[in-house]
Amino acid sequence: MNRYPLWKYILILIALVFGAIYTVPNFFGESPAVQVSSAKATVKVESDMTSRVEKALQQAGLKSKDIFYENNGVQGTVRARFEDVDTQFKAKSALEKALNADPTDPTYTLAFNLLSNTPKWLQRLHALPMYLGLDLRGGVHFLMQVDTKAVMTKRMQGLLSSVRSNLREKEVRHAGLSREGDQIKVKFRDAEERGKAKNVLTSQMADVDLLDTAGSDGADFGLQISLKPKALKEVISEGIKQNITALSKRVNELGVAEPIIQQQGADRIVVQLPGVQDVARAKSIINRLATLEVRLLDESVIGAVDANTAVPYGSEKFISNRGEYLILTKEPVITGDDITNATSSFDQHQQPAVSVDLNGDGGKKMGNATSSRIGKRMAIVLFEKGKGEVLIAPTINDELRNRFIITGMGSSSAAGDLALLLRAGSLAAPMEIIEERTIGPQLGVENIKQGRNSTLYGFAAIAVFMMAYYLMFGFFSVLALSFNLLLLVAVLSLMQATLTLPGIAAIALALGMAIDANVLINERIREELRAGKAPQKAIEEGFDHAWATILDSNVTTLIVGLALLVFGSGAIRGFAVVHCLGIVTSIFSSVFVSRGVVNLWYGRKKKLASISIGQIWKPTENALK
Repeated sequence: MNRYPLWKYILILIALVFGAIYTVPNFFGESPAVQVSSAKATVKVESDMTSRVEKALQQAGLKSKDIFYENNGVQGTVRARFEDVDTQFKAKSALEKALNADPTDPTYTLAFNLLSNTPKWLQRLHALPMYLGLDLRGGVHFLMQVDTKAVMTKRMQGLLSSVRSNLREKEVRHAGLSREGDQIKVKFRDAEERGKAKNVLTSQMADVDLLDTAGSDGADFGLQISLKPKALKEVISEGIKQNITALSKRVNELGVAEPIIQQQGADRIVVQLPGVQDVARAKSIINRLATLEVRLLDESVIGAVDANTAVPYGSEKFISNRGEYLILTKEPVITGDDITNATSSFDQHQQPAVSVDLNGDGGKKMGNATSSRIGKRMAIVLFEKGKGEVLIAPTINDELRNRFIITGMGSSSAAGDLALLLRAGSLAAPMEIIEERTIGPQLGVENIKQGRNSTLYGFAAIAVFMMAYYLMFGFFSVLALSFNLLLLVAVLSLMQATLTLPGIAAIALALGMAIDANVLINERIREELRAGKAPQKAIEEGFDHAWATILDSNVTTLIVGLALLVFGSGAIRGFAVVHCLGIVTSIFSSVFVSRGVVNLWYGRKKKLASISIGQIWKPTENALK
């Protein structure tokens, strides 16, 4: 009567194996490691760096457990794992000497790190431990306010320059042009000129609204220009995204394995750096300024340039990423403020290239500088930490204006990297740290201990009660509860979720809800037995009748969890994710798995006289009266 088909037991077995494989990485611990990343925008860490690191360690007489290359989409890193902290410190010192020829101007950044000891065969299955949040591991938390007014000011200045440039190019005369807040106002002497201006601006600028205005006496012919609401939102959104991209590149130098950099609200960015305790260094890297400049080669220098070439007054000497010496004028043609966009594309020969868009002022300055220098070279220089790096030094093939293409990139990857640097080499808008928290590692260890103990003690108390009150069926419930916990941790590990204290609270809540479902099932079976049903029939109807109640209660709770997930933020969203997953796994374990265990134990008995589910109290005749 109460028997599962074979495929259901196979499904339970698969779920059990899945839970075991993806839960076990959380128990392997971590090893000290050293991370190698690029310190310069012009230098990329490629996979061949692993052999350089291995060779340097061998020469220093140091042995590593593992060396591997990773690329997180922002930039590549090489990590070497060691047996102990002492070897880790020695390895960092040896690698700094081997990789950085000039300690005052390092090419690579080396940082301490911690890596999971999960075996490689599990890693190939993407079985990795959960990340530990700031409250469990310790570290630094920053809440940063982005100056969106600065983003809008920069955009409106560019729009003002573009309007002036477009009207001048089309020889449309105006009587005055000014900016007032988020609007640009242009005056004309007659309606005919205003009409010409509207035609020019409409054809050149698709993201603006044009509105005719007049003076108090109705004699003036004005035109009010403003960004469309959608364009306004995109300006602020793109500015914050650019800041997040720039921050992601910078915090990589700190050696943080799982930094959290995400937008919070309309104009704030949260930066969490687990494991980092040096607040001063973290702040200096996050707030570091980077500026981009386009410079011309000094024409007064004749012949080949080398390390000994004299530098004329008003110029500077740079070394490109190809090892070429360049003497550039100190006065930039344009800066990063003049660049409105940069994307990787292809030239007329279908070779990788970079398309660069400039604002009005930038296009004018670029045109004036390049019109008389066709066939000569210019250089794009990124200044960071007080030093300039030549990103590329192309030849000027034609007069450059508001839009030009940089060719000769060699590969699509190089074109994409240059476009990223042109867009996000510097922060789009100033940021201010409005909240700062530092959590010591000892507090994190204590939080882990307390969270683990609270979950284990709660689980033990539930197990003792259930087995004491429901006997064998209580034992079945505890098995289902253990399966639920195993499955929940496995899913969170597979998702590479970040475990925090609210997440531990959600796990404890999931256990409570899961055992509640088993209590409903056991009590329902008891009711059927009190009604005189045979044990096998009582088991069948008990599970069937309890299912509707369990589903209703879990669905209503799931709705609340989804609301927290959609409308919440930060720790609330983390709680909601674990809570929703816990509901799904508890339904599967408390109903499907629990019944499977009961069917396996009792279903094979054709003549079942009784079941071990605790004392079944029947009301007496007097009690009914």
